[in-house]
Amino acid sequence: MPSSVSSPARTIRIGSRKSQLALVQTHWVQGQLQQYFPDRSFEVHTMSTQGDKILDVALAKIGDKGLFTKELEVGMLQNEIDFAVHSLKDLPTNLPPGLILGCVTERVNPADALVVHAQHCDRQLDTLPAGAVVGTSSLRRLAQLRHHYPHLTFKDIRGNLNTRLQKLDSGEYDALILAVAGLERLGMGDRIHQVISAEVSLHAVGQGALGIECRDGDPEVLELLQALSHQPSTYRCHAERAFLRTLEGGCQVPIGVDTAIAGDQLTLIGMVASLDGQRLIQDRVVGAVTEAEQLGVTLAQQLRQQGAQEILDEIFTEMRPEN
Repeated sequence: MPSSVSSPARTIRIGSRKSQLALVQTHWVQGQLQQYFPDRSFEVHTMSTQGDKILDVALAKIGDKGLFTKELEVGMLQNEIDFAVHSLKDLPTNLPPGLILGCVTERVNPADALVVHAQHCDRQLDTLPAGAVVGTSSLRRLAQLRHHYPHLTFKDIRGNLNTRLQKLDSGEYDALILAVAGLERLGMGDRIHQVISAEVSLHAVGQGALGIECRDGDPEVLELLQALSHQPSTYRCHAERAFLRTLEGGCQVPIGVDTAIAGDQLTLIGMVASLDGQRLIQDRVVGAVTEAEQLGVTLAQQLRQQGAQEILDEIFTEMRPEN
């Protein structure tokens, strides 16, 4: 019997946010699939998510873990689109019933980057002057940088990448912390002034990888997506997501990770920090790549025993809407 991929079939509808970065990533996926399956048709359908619409409130204050995914997920469940392309770091670790993470693409550099105003072109993160205003919308970055550089001033920043860079260049900020991957995917790698080491800032869960979410029980789409799957990246991201899921932390919690694979061994480093950066708990586990998810669970349990849960409970209490 011929496979579902080689038989005449429906046009595949790819869901994407409308942001510039989302569209660059989605069109890359579309192009890759078109190369692998030249006889198939792939269409991009765009949607605005809640996270795209609410730009005047800090992400952490909105309180919805599906800020950049919910509308796309509804589209899949209502059969309006067949799969959605996400920055994996934006995809919640618990997906709605009927949806699965169908594919993790090959990861690019997951590190954070320092981008500076022209007047600080001769500075690095550790040489910025006291009181310099650093923009970030990430509690993970904020907590770690407060821990290492308490003399700096941190200010929330929202908007797409171009908007953020305009605010930096106009002098509203002295520096920004952004993802290396996003800057490079948008052709703005020249704005990267310094790649921040993992010793200073562990990256977000899934950062640098694309996660393709699809309906469970759709073998035709799942078979297509396997052409884009990258196994080492999948192992690393599954370990990271299991770590985050076990700690019950959303993307707006100061949780950072770093992973590496050597042979058949995976190393996972994880961190939980208080919002003020005063307390930072970090540990690591090493084990077989085939046990990636269990490694994430194990590391989360280790950090819990070292006080991570108390930190997270305080953060959840502080971030409640009534506070």
